[in-house]
This record gives sequence, structure tokens and C-alpha cells, in this order.
Amino acid sequence: MTSLSAWAAPPPGSPDAPTAGALTPAQMDQAWQRATARYVPERRALLARVAQGEAVGPFRPDWISLAHYRVPAWFGAAKFGIFIHWGVYAVPAFANEWYPRNMYDDTTREHAHQVDTYGPLAQHGYKDFIAGFQAQHWDPAAWAKLFRQAGARYVVEVAEHSDGFAMYDSRLSRWTAAKMGPKRDVVAALERAVRAEGLRFGLSSHRAEHSWFFDHGRELASDVNDPAYADLYGPAVPHFMQGGYQDLGRDWTYISPTYVDDWLARTTELEAYYQPDLIYLDWWVGHPAFRDALARFAAYYYNRGARRGGVVLNYKLHAMPGGSGVQDVERGQLGAIQPVPWQTDTTISNSSWGYVEHDTYRSATSIVQLLADVVSKNGNLLLDIGPKPDGRIVPQEKAVLLDIGQWLATNGTAIYGSHPWRVSGEGPTAAAAGAFKEKLATTYTAADFRFTRNDDKVYAIELAWPDDGTAVIGSITPGDHVQDVRLLGSPTPVRWESTAEGLVLHPGARPTGPAVFVFAIRTAKDTP
Repeated sequence: MTSLSAWAAPPPGSPDAPTAGALTPAQMDQAWQRATARYVPERRALLARVAQGEAVGPFRPDWISLAHYRVPAWFGAAKFGIFIHWGVYAVPAFANEWYPRNMYDDTTREHAHQVDTYGPLAQHGYKDFIAGFQAQHWDPAAWAKLFRQAGARYVVEVAEHSDGFAMYDSRLSRWTAAKMGPKRDVVAALERAVRAEGLRFGLSSHRAEHSWFFDHGRELASDVNDPAYADLYGPAVPHFMQGGYQDLGRDWTYISPTYVDDWLARTTELEAYYQPDLIYLDWWVGHPAFRDALARFAAYYYNRGARRGGVVLNYKLHAMPGGSGVQDVERGQLGAIQPVPWQTDTTISNSSWGYVEHDTYRSATSIVQLLADVVSKNGNLLLDIGPKPDGRIVPQEKAVLLDIGQWLATNGTAIYGSHPWRVSGEGPTAAAAGAFKEKLATTYTAADFRFTRNDDKVYAIELAWPDDGTAVIGSITPGDHVQDVRLLGSPTPVRWESTAEGLVLHPGARPTGPAVFVFAIRTAKDTP
């Protein structure tokens, strides 16, 4: 391969020449506005739709009104969903789904890979991967069937990632899967297939951070500088922050009112055209510049959703006031039972949310352990997969999903429709609380239990098998008046005794499948 140093920058005056020092953030934004001027009438029409929806329904576009939001019953009962990161970023299939950003950053291994593999960024930029995103083997009905077999009760598709390529038929962009690449409205086709399987359907938007996502492309010779592609690469203003990525209170990135209007219009498209049961918003929508627009969208979405049994708006960190939506804790857990339903999202891959070559994958056991911990605290698990650009799901991912589905088919009464018990769990292993803390987790033992309750039974979920044939649950005492114990998935009766030490179990034969085991414990009906 040719080394990076061999590539010469385009001459001054080239449309690909660096612009980072030549244009102000406002000028960068104005170039994007000129490139998207043709969509102004449709944008205005969508904003008018929002204004109309704000005024019809129980919610107003202010946070005091939105604090009266209540999580719909279907979400609290669902417990397990599938997230799908599928887009143009699957074509290079390198590192992770942030390849589109990092390929333009000359300090990263993605940049070195890009130049060594494809040549100068002025000749082969991110836009040039679209031709390789064909979805020629995609079968949305087969996907939906697999998700149902995996035990999922809802499916969330990425409608638009930070790369700015819409997976739906946006009226505000030419850079969509309906017009390029697959030339199909991916969201519409998947929505029909998912609902045909009896599952709830959701969408995610990562559009907010697109305003700066390609900013490194302005620092070197690349197609990000070419005004002809400004409608794809966006304003590409410098991401200017003085805290970390999660500290939006100290993020001073330039955002114009026009860009905020565009974000609101694009997010409105999702509800207007597809009526999703859930919309997941990535963290940067918590930037103060979006606050009023976010309240407007929430009122519009909740008012529309009230007509069909209620909808869910996921937010991260402090993007919305507590209680005004459903909190999502990315790649992390919470440390205690929560009074209202919440969600964690994580990926089946060990490295990426989207497809990358030579990836490794988590085991079904580790995911079921996570599910048990989250559900015991009144949460849901949204598990991500990353299909190939041709639409096929990686065999390793499919195998893990089917193993999870097998476990849920046997043990689902401990999960679906369950409620927290008086304590979430016991044992020596506690998950680290907070976002992006999942890698701090330690190995679970047979002394680790998580508890749920459904009807007249307590479900004690043991997170590893007791090799000595005996398990002790200290949280269940003689005062609970245990009447019966069964090990789900096993025909062997469980011998048990209630002692001062706790409920002592001798489960007998070990069930097959993921190494997480559920004891259904019937207690006196007056036991909380």
C-alpha cells in the first residue's frame, strides 16, 4: 500500500482544500444552508405540523407539562428489545460505527486504514462507500421472525446515524437509502415486517451531533470541504468543548437556529411517516441549543402517541428532566430499583455497534445475566446487532439471539410483565452503576441472585450454577412462608428448606441453555 505521506494535498483553490482555518463556524453553517435550500418549504411544512400537534392533546411544549408523562404499560412489560445499527458505515467494516468521523482524523488508525486502503480522502471520501451499501440479501421478514424467536418484544432501527445518511425516505435530503444504495425505504419495510410479527417498532435518531460529526474533514484535503457535498456532511463545524463528551454544559459548539429547526423537522418526519412506538435520541440532543425544540417535539410526539396507547421517548444523561421521558443508560446499569421503568442499551459485539470484520461477540449467558440484573431494577434491555451491508445477520449474532430466545421461552415468566421485588438481588457481585461502566463488571457466582415478582410468585434468578448442588437465598426467610419451589426448565423436583440462614435449595439436575437459572417460589399471598 502507498504510505500516507505520499499523497499530496490538492492545490489552493481546489474544492477539497482544507477550510478549517479559512471559514468561521457561521460560514460553514451557511454553506450547509445553501446546499439544503431546496428543502426549506418541506422543512417549514413539518415545523407547522409540530405546531399543530403541540396544541392538540394533553401535553404542552414546556417541561412542567411534560413532567406529567407516564410510561405506557407495554414498555414496562416488554423488558427486552433489539437495536439495529445498519448503514453505510457497515461497508468499510473497520473499527466501529464512528468510522465516518474518525477516517478524517489523521491521528487515528481509521484514517491510516482509509488512506492505505482507498487512497486520498479528496478522491475517496465517506460518500463513496454508499455504492457498496446495496442490501441485496436483505429480508426484513426474516429479520423480524428472528427477533421474535429471540424473545424481543420491541425492535428499534437506526433511522439516521450521525453520518447523515437517512435509512428512510426523508423529504429533507437526497442522501437516503430510498434514493441511493439499496434504493429502498428500509424503515418502512422493516416497520411492516416487525409489526406483522406482533412486535412494537421504534426508531433512533443521532442527527443532533451531525452538526460537527465531520469537522476533522475540514482540517485536511478531503471531500468534506467541497460545497457540492455539504448537504451530506452537514455544517461540519468544530466540536468545541471544554469538558468531556458527556459534559454538555461545557460544550460550546456553534449551532444555528436553522440547524435546530432542521433537527426538529427531521425528527418529526419519523413520527409523521412511521408512527414509531418508541424514539431513541442520542446524547447530544441534551445540548442547551436543542432544549426548546426538544420540548416541542416531545409534546407533539406524546400528543400523537396518546391516540394509540402511549409512546416512549428515550433520552440519555440529563437531556430531559427526570420523569418527562424514559432514561437510557448506555453500556451501563443502575445500582438500585427505580420507581419508573428505564432502559439500558448495549451491543452484542465486543467492539462496535455496527458490523465490522473479524469481530468477536458476547455470550448468551452474559447477556441473560445482564437482562436479569436490569429487569430486577425495573429496567429494560435493548440489545444491539450490526448486520452486514448486504443485509445478512452475522451467524454468531444469530446464534446468540436464538440462545437468548430459548432461555426466555423457558424462563420468560420471570422477565415479561414482572415487577421488582422488595430487593433487586443479593450476592457478592454488584454491577457498577452508571453509563459506560459495563466493562467494570466482574464474574457472577452461584451466590449471586436477582429477584423479580409476577402474580403470586417470587422469581429468584441465579446467575451461575452451584457446583456443590446447594444454593442459599438469604433474602427469603421463614417469615415469607414459602409454599413451593420449582426450577424452571427442569423436571426434577427441588428439595428445599426454610432456615434462619435463608431458603436452602437443592436443585438437582442442571437445565440446558445459558447458565442462568430461575427458581419460581410461591409464598403466602400476603407476603410483599
